[in-house]
Amino acid sequence: MAEAADAQTIDVWAQVLTERMAQRPWLQTLLRWTKTTSMTILPTVASTLAAMDEAGVALSILSAWHGPEGELITHDEVAAQIAQAPTRFRGLVTADLARPMESVREIRRRVDRKQFIGVRVVPWLWNLPPNDRRYYPIYAACIDAGVPFCTQIGHTGPLRSSETGRLIPYLEDVLLDFPELVVVAGHVGFPWLDELTTLTIKFPNLYVDTSAYALHRLPPAFVEWMTGIGASRVMFGTNWPMLSPQRCLAGLGGLGLTAAQSAAFLHGNARRVFGL
Repeated sequence: MAEAADAQTIDVWAQVLTERMAQRPWLQTLLRWTKTTSMTILPTVASTLAAMDEAGVALSILSAWHGPEGELITHDEVAAQIAQAPTRFRGLVTADLARPMESVREIRRRVDRKQFIGVRVVPWLWNLPPNDRRYYPIYAACIDAGVPFCTQIGHTGPLRSSETGRLIPYLEDVLLDFPELVVVAGHVGFPWLDELTTLTIKFPNLYVDTSAYALHRLPPAFVEWMTGIGASRVMFGTNWPMLSPQRCLAGLGGLGLTAAQSAAFLHGNARRVFGL
């Protein structure tokens, strides 16, 4: 079991990669950092469950992926993964920004708040900041469905520009234009942590997850935020299979969280925001 792991822990950012996604050129930097290849990185439902069990993770939220190159992980593939372990997985719908209204109809069809519990679009994949007009129908659909919009903030590990991960002005514009929208922003937001603090003070519906970071590598300014105003806004995530739950949780005891803060971080905030 991972250090101080909580048997109720929820991983809010995971995916069971397909071979076609693992072979994308922009993923090669992450494969190099993790000392894997496009074939050895490929998880299965069984290996994902084993990694979760090793770290005491009760539930993982698996994401579909769609980019300009097409479907990378389809909704049907995520649904099939969930069906193999329905008490251990939930799913996130994705969107094709080239066809926003088709994506809106797919969100309406797929999101039931039981199996699929949110929507994720990663801006760097499209090279479109989140205030681009093509996202706006997606935001309205999330509000109508009563689910969070999940995205990425901060620098990018893949070989794509980090500019779309700036919180100000891009994400701030969205939060101003859609005050009802709940946003869960992944990957911490480094190096723009002052912007993160500013926006979480300004907008009560902005949440952040720690995916793509082992907890002992979190920036000190982020740890200060998560033990203060961020205690009710921060969620645990891994970016599995790039990082395992056990590796991510190994530094939990060094964060200085109270018991209540640790419970909120590991599962309480996610349960509330995703309606789990």
